[in-house]
Amino acid sequence: MNTTLIIIAIVLALVGILGAIIPGLPGPPISWIGLMLLSFSNAADYTPLVLVLTALLAALITVLDYLVPSYFTKKMGGGKPGIWGCNIGLVVSLIGLPFGPQGLLGVIFWPFAGALIGELIFKKEFPLAIKAACGAFVGFLTGTLLKLTYGIAIAVVIVKDVITYILI
Repeated sequence: MNTTLIIIAIVLALVGILGAIIPGLPGPPISWIGLMLLSFSNAADYTPLVLVLTALLAALITVLDYLVPSYFTKKMGGGKPGIWGCNIGLVVSLIGLPFGPQGLLGVIFWPFAGALIGELIFKKEFPLAIKAACGAFVGFLTGTLLKLTYGIAIAVVIVKDVITYILI
């Protein structure tokens, strides 16, 4: 059972990192579940306070991931069309990710293009649409960076504790 918990915790940590990039996959909560499962094994002994604080941080980052793009888009003069366009662009980029030359650059390009198109469809002038698209893009990058930082930090803690457990 101990080995099973350790393996599942490591897999969840990796899936949590992927969740920083893949829309609809809640990376921070998945990473936290991995941390919690590891605490049930002999590989780690986290206090309840650590588990509660890391859970609260995962919840906060997950909520901020939805609020930050809206904040930056509105701050730059955009609206819901820009936010929707950014999200649709992200989905388009992920559908094409394994195909063609766009690679990871598509994950950067398509959300920006989607926000721009969304703003232009709703009759914004081009300079204002570009500004709003930049806001949506900055918000997207900020949310992604927050999720990625949390996911990597939890993965590092899990791997460190597993390696320490194996070596001792």
